[in-house]
Amino acid sequence: MTRNDIIAFIGPGVMAEAMAAGLIDRAGWPPERILMSGPRAERLSDLSARLRVRTVGDNRQAASEASVVVLSVKPQTLPDVMAGLSGGIPPEALVVSIVAGARLADLSRRLGHAAIVRVMPNTPAQVGQGISVWTATPQADDAQRQTARALLQACGDEVFVDDEDYLDMATALSGTGPAYVFLFMEALVDAGVHLGFPRRIAEQLVVQTVKGSVAYYEHSPRHFARLRNLVTSPGGTSAAALYYLEKAGFRTALSRAVWAAYERSSQLGRGKKRDSVDSE
Repeated sequence: MTRNDIIAFIGPGVMAEAMAAGLIDRAGWPPERILMSGPRAERLSDLSARLRVRTVGDNRQAASEASVVVLSVKPQTLPDVMAGLSGGIPPEALVVSIVAGARLADLSRRLGHAAIVRVMPNTPAQVGQGISVWTATPQADDAQRQTARALLQACGDEVFVDDEDYLDMATALSGTGPAYVFLFMEALVDAGVHLGFPRRIAEQLVVQTVKGSVAYYEHSPRHFARLRNLVTSPGGTSAAALYYLEKAGFRTALSRAVWAAYERSSQLGRGKKRDSVDSE
């Protein structure tokens, strides 16, 4: 793909904005070669003003101009969007879908297009620290796969997998993962406030503890259990705290949460609107 090609984002949401900003800021992609489409004129106007990208209200028109078409709509609106795009994507174009649960076979059939990459990104992509898991149809050639890789690397790290089932797993683990981390941090801050810390100090302590723990792991990669043991003295404060977390079922709750997200991702791929968790 050359800098004269156009990348069209169908659906100008938060993740589309993050990917577009990453291309512009970190990959040096010309903003005038990025096209974003969607139904909300005010959102398109805002993106045009801040990112200097081109915008259009017609998805089919945007796709017809593009070498890379990124599907970045909500799962619930995807069927209607695909119906509107069917047969309108240039044959030589690459389609990149970041829609949770949308499987390659269904995308190809409904779009009438063969070269497709399916991606599960996550929100740290907004600051160039994301992790994207992706796969591709056999019809996506080496050049198109390199294009997809370059697009994702503008947002952080990327991992290619041959088995599409890993995408639903990634949705539950890394795609939804920031929500688990933020909930954990929120709960830890609240605990600090309960102890008596002002909230701003509790937040500072928690944020730096999380950042420092990740940095420590990256500096000296070891099994997480070994790192945990390094800060857990026999009969000490960490041992007391960890005993209570284990007794309260911390690991089990987290594992069940990830499994619920995985099941929901699988159900979205089958077109279901509700899951068993919602009905409990």
